[in-house]
Amino acid sequence: MKSIPVRHINQKIGLDEGRFSIRRITDLLKGNDLFHDLHRHDYFFVLALKKGKGTHEIDFTSYNIDNNSIFILRPGQVHKLELKADSLGYIMEFNTAFYHPANVFAIQRLKKAGNKNLCEFQSVRFDKLLHILDNICIEEDDRSYGYKEAIKSYLDLFFIEFTRQSRSPTKAIPDANTYSQEKFEELLLLLDANITTHKTVSKYAELLNLSGYQINAITKSMVGKTASALIDEQIVLETKRHLLATSNQIKDIAFNLGYEDISYFIRFFKKKTGLTPEAFRQKFK
Repeated sequence: MKSIPVRHINQKIGLDEGRFSIRRITDLLKGNDLFHDLHRHDYFFVLALKKGKGTHEIDFTSYNIDNNSIFILRPGQVHKLELKADSLGYIMEFNTAFYHPANVFAIQRLKKAGNKNLCEFQSVRFDKLLHILDNICIEEDDRSYGYKEAIKSYLDLFFIEFTRQSRSPTKAIPDANTYSQEKFEELLLLLDANITTHKTVSKYAELLNLSGYQINAITKSMVGKTASALIDEQIVLETKRHLLATSNQIKDIAFNLGYEDISYFIRFFKKKTGLTPEAFRQKFK
């Protein structure tokens, strides 16, 4: 059965621990437009554009690319990228084996950054982030003593500055206490990783050491939705990923997502989207 293409980091240098790469967009484009069809990564992907035009589709939400913008994708997200030849900036990629912050606050910063697919900045603020990326690129190019540790330190600084300055144009999380926000972000990660095997609120509550009441109170306070609604949204999202990024038969997609009853799977998807899986594929592919 065909699966969604998964790309791995084509790093310029060998690293003993984990994988990391940063590339200047001008070096990547070489004067040509870039087009990447639907695929997913097994690593974090950062696209930082001082100058840029094109479109970036992330989990079937399309964004117009503009200057002074940064896209961050978590491992597993599906995206399609079209970028014009005169774009300027960096593409940075790393996996969790390379950058795995030990400090709890650094871990939370990475989670928060990964939940904001697109952030746009004022020019002065973007340039502060760009300066950090410049230094990271220099460290990778020079490969002087301690360069890996230096890159990881710069990544800490990058995500401090990013979370300090970023304003999401698509999602504003209301004020909430730190505990609720941390548990909500943990839930999002668990949904990404476990939706094919776990589809009940009780299971995710168990994984988070919460009661069903507590997990619903958290999701309602953060996004105004029940935990069950978030689970359903993740199932629909994963189905769309398979429908548009593969040519697999509906029965195979249903089985891959943990459904043995194909008819139930089709009814569920139609109830949530207004279209059968096959109709959705024909309309949008």
